Amino acid sequence: MLTLTDAASLAVKEIVDRSGAPAGSGLRIDAEGDTGTQFAVDIAPAPEERDAIVEQAGARVYLAEEAAQALDDKTLDARVDEDGRVAFDVLPQRI
Repeated sequence: MLTLTDAASLAVKEIVDRSGAPAGSGLRIDAEGDTGTQFAVDIAPAPEERDAIVEQAGARVYLAEEAAQALDDKTLDARVDEDGRVAFDVLPQRI
């Protein structure tokens, strides 16, 4: 299952909180294309029926079925650029 770094957990919580979304909302990740290496990210008020749910350090991430499969052995990390924009990186999980 996807894991989150501390930086990613903090970024997800801040993005969702600042969006004004209702309590229980999370960041939803869905696969784009056929390669399983590109993803769409959006704020969702609740998971969709077949979504996997990752909760870590107060952050909530909903993974669409294809995204959950593609990210099963990965870690989500986040960084903030000099303009204050958040970028997410998908890294191999450390065992």
